[in-house]
Amino acid sequence: MSLNRTVILERLQSQLCEGNHIIGVSTGTGITAKYAAQSGADFILMLNSGKFRQMGRSSLAGFLPFCNSNDMVMDFASREIVPLVRHSPVLFGLNANDPTIEMADYIEVIKRRGFSGVNNYPTVGLIDGLFREALEEDGISYDIEVEAIRLAHRQDLFTVAFVFDELQAAQMIEAGADVICAHLGLTEGGLLGARKVVSLEAAKSKALRIFDTCNQLKPDLIKMIYGGPVKTPVDVQYMYSDNTDIMGYIGGSAFERIPSEKSITAITRDFKRLGKLDEDDFMVKMLKGITQHYDYVEFVKEYVAQNYSSEIVFSDLAKVAHVSRSYLSSLFKREVGCSFQTYLVSFRINKAVTLLHAPQLQLSEVAGMVGYPNYAQFSKMFKKLKGCSPKKYRSNLNTKTQNIKAFS
Repeated sequence: MSLNRTVILERLQSQLCEGNHIIGVSTGTGITAKYAAQSGADFILMLNSGKFRQMGRSSLAGFLPFCNSNDMVMDFASREIVPLVRHSPVLFGLNANDPTIEMADYIEVIKRRGFSGVNNYPTVGLIDGLFREALEEDGISYDIEVEAIRLAHRQDLFTVAFVFDELQAAQMIEAGADVICAHLGLTEGGLLGARKVVSLEAAKSKALRIFDTCNQLKPDLIKMIYGGPVKTPVDVQYMYSDNTDIMGYIGGSAFERIPSEKSITAITRDFKRLGKLDEDDFMVKMLKGITQHYDYVEFVKEYVAQNYSSEIVFSDLAKVAHVSRSYLSSLFKREVGCSFQTYLVSFRINKAVTLLHAPQLQLSEVAGMVGYPNYAQFSKMFKKLKGCSPKKYRSNLNTKTQNIKAFS
């Protein structure tokens, strides 16, 4: 039995009145849905990409012709999810552009099968360029998703609308959407450090522009965000900061794929390499503004200490510090006594010296662990600072060790 739309809205408004944020979880498995609901998730989204993630595939698979999206969601969600989380709203990820359904009739089926609401996914809004133009010429468009939300609203289903710009937000509000969710793109991987901060700032600006339109049209509307660079609690906290417009977060990969990937990757690496400091504590400081915690030079030095094994672009650090590259460069050189590049090379090579004491590590592994994917470049820089190659340096270490043992 689906939950009543009015009851759902009352629950959400109650959460907001108590000062809490709203959380939606997109999943493709019963275990994630079960524990997300038990942990306080306000609603569960059944999207076809959730199922593909559980198959080890990218969320992009939800946009490819591997199977019928609506059939897939109806099959696994009605059997595996709806009976499992009866006290939480379960939303159907509706492919409104499916040519095999009659929309109004299909929405009635969704309601009868125990779903409390719908969401427009997969969405044309994630497609652009020539392919988007070709789809629209063939009648496959975002406007049809708007109409689906309108029909679901008329049937008193709870509706969460993914929007990508201010115009789409206005369309979905007019159609009766209960929640406007600014979709910030597919969850991004590989963004670290300063580049991630810059990306988060851009995503936040985009969401707030969309929500400014929402406030003009319907001030009491529930507004949430999804995807893009936002994938950790620290990221979400940054999005919430300094505004009251972002009322909640919907996550898919953030709740099931990323935690699994990080856990498996981390434990494997821990057996292979030395421990690494947690980036999140430092991310908090960067996102709050480095001047609250450091002077600029200390910020750069701590950034190097935590990110020396990855690519570091000095101009990215200047962006995070909100100063010009030339100013930060001259300040760093004046206080440290050398250029940033010289400092970085010295830091990495000194780390390499420590690692060379571990005989189980190959020289090429050591190079990669201190930020040099190219061993030849690593060897060149090592020889420049230490007077010999990494291989010779390790050989000298072995000789010293043997001599100590001989005299002991």
